[in-house]
Amino acid sequence: MRDRFQQYGLDSFNEIEALEMLLYYAVPRKDTNELAHALLDRFGSLYFVFSASVEELCEVPGISRNAAVLLMLAPQIIKKSEICRASRITTVNCVEDAVNVLSPRMKDEEDEIMMLVCLDGKKRISHMEVMSHGVVNGVSVDVRRVVELALKHKAVSVIIAHNHPHGPSMPSREDDTTTSLIYNALNTVGIKLYDHIIIAGDNYVSYRRSGTLDLYRFKY
Repeated sequence: MRDRFQQYGLDSFNEIEALEMLLYYAVPRKDTNELAHALLDRFGSLYFVFSASVEELCEVPGISRNAAVLLMLAPQIIKKSEICRASRITTVNCVEDAVNVLSPRMKDEEDEIMMLVCLDGKKRISHMEVMSHGVVNGVSVDVRRVVELALKHKAVSVIIAHNHPHGPSMPSREDDTTTSLIYNALNTVGIKLYDHIIIAGDNYVSYRRSGTLDLYRFKY
């Protein structure tokens, strides 16, 4: 299996074989094919195996704590590498640049998060942080905090973004209200809302691209 992986990569493996090979490095003297079957029987797919907690994984007979930690670590390393690659983008010249910066940080989150990106006069990223972290049905946005951070980091414009973990990327009425509040609050201090982006998995919606962003001026 190791030779096949080195030659062809994981494209030549099914879910069982991929999990079997990964488990070998945590439990090298056991039948990892049997363990892989047990995990998939318990959780249903590789996605849910990698989403499980250490405690849930250890409930599967034969899965040690070391094996459980390895299974949690694998997808997080991938996410970390994607974020590191995205961090190489330092200037936002278009919507795609913003999505490429934000998507690795947001697309696999189970809860909704709101992020703020501050841009200087040359559209370089001067600051980025998570503004709020909520449950799956919404986040609470502190509009005053958005303005304070934008001023603190001398932003000329800002991007706000949030995710829809379990639904389509289409904006909700609450998303429109949030856009209007932030747009106008920033406008009072001379800062432009460059975009509001909603990310849902590999899909996204940009208020800027849709041409509706400026329609939220003075709408409450």
